[in-house]
Amino acid sequence: MTGLTSWSRYSAGALRQRRLTLVQRLPPLHALVRGSLIERYKRCGKPGCRCAEGPGHGPKFYLSVSHSGERPQMEYVPAADHDEIVRWLENYRRVREILEEICEINLELLRRREERG
Repeated sequence: MTGLTSWSRYSAGALRQRRLTLVQRLPPLHALVRGSLIERYKRCGKPGCRCAEGPGHGPKFYLSVSHSGERPQMEYVPAADHDEIVRWLENYRRVREILEEICEINLELLRRREERG
């Protein structure tokens, strides 16, 4: 039930239950980060190094975070932190999806003048 769901066909009780279920599905809010994970390969420039002929040294991962009106910030992600950062990025995506659905439910309850609490 997301996106273009027609919430009007559900009872107020069903909407409140769905909202409660969504809140319970939220990932831990301390474990999220916004951005994109970038994979890079770099050439070191040393004569005769294998990177001159191949894809380069790597992969190295960077977290790219954009802010309005600013250049993206790139933060190096050590290999030991890669899996955790991938989970945090996924958590952020899930939080946004869940919050969007909760907002749609609350808007439908508001339209009906139903108790939202």
